[in-house]
Amino acid sequence: MRRRRKINSDENLERWLLTYADLITLLLAFFIVMYSMSQVDNKKFGKVSEALNTILRGGTSVLRQQIEQDKTGHGLLRLGNLRLVQQKVEERFRQLGRQEELQTEVTERGLVIHILESTLFDVGSAELKMRAMEVLDLVAEQVKDRPNHIRVEGHTDDRPIQTAIFPSNWELSSARATSVVRYLSDNHGIAPDRISALGYGEFRPVKPNNSVENRAKNRRVDVVVLAMELTLTEPTSQLYFSDADNQQ
Repeated sequence: MRRRRKINSDENLERWLLTYADLITLLLAFFIVMYSMSQVDNKKFGKVSEALNTILRGGTSVLRQQIEQDKTGHGLLRLGNLRLVQQKVEERFRQLGRQEELQTEVTERGLVIHILESTLFDVGSAELKMRAMEVLDLVAEQVKDRPNHIRVEGHTDDRPIQTAIFPSNWELSSARATSVVRYLSDNHGIAPDRISALGYGEFRPVKPNNSVENRAKNRRVDVVVLAMELTLTEPTSQLYFSDADNQQ
């Protein structure tokens, strides 16, 4: 009888160890899952959540659009890749002896190509010169096939302007940026939802407006190839429902 009780005691001990091992395994799995969830990209999680909500409401367009975006999203260029584009732009202009017509830099926003007013426009005008088109053609060679969003920004110096067409530098800088956007879109096939125009007037100078030389540097158009992180925050036409989708 004593030997039989000993065997039963050993069997109970082994069962307790199995239960304990299962508990430790479950706790380990729980912490792994929690750690993984803490690494989730909030933006992507939000898009997935929106897509699932739409599907539950009976729509499928967002899911299709999300799949298409995921297919192209991996091609977006980070700052390191944009530096390679910067080198190609500068090299191309050096080969043609036109390196003085623009300056480039890579900032936290992306690749910024500064083109002086004298290269693109006459004083007080928003109509592109023939020379400007040649410069924009060279820039487009390097940026048109990149998936990153392109932002064209117009800038002036602090001298006031007041004409029938341009009541202030706001209108002049905006019109110049729009002229560049239209040329790049119409002549180089850059999709309209991949490019935008902004006019800053005299309020974002690169130099103090205290000399002729500095004012000339402030009168410029910046072609900004946005970094991947900023490109993902830009709205596109794919983010919106059509009336037909809403009625389904």
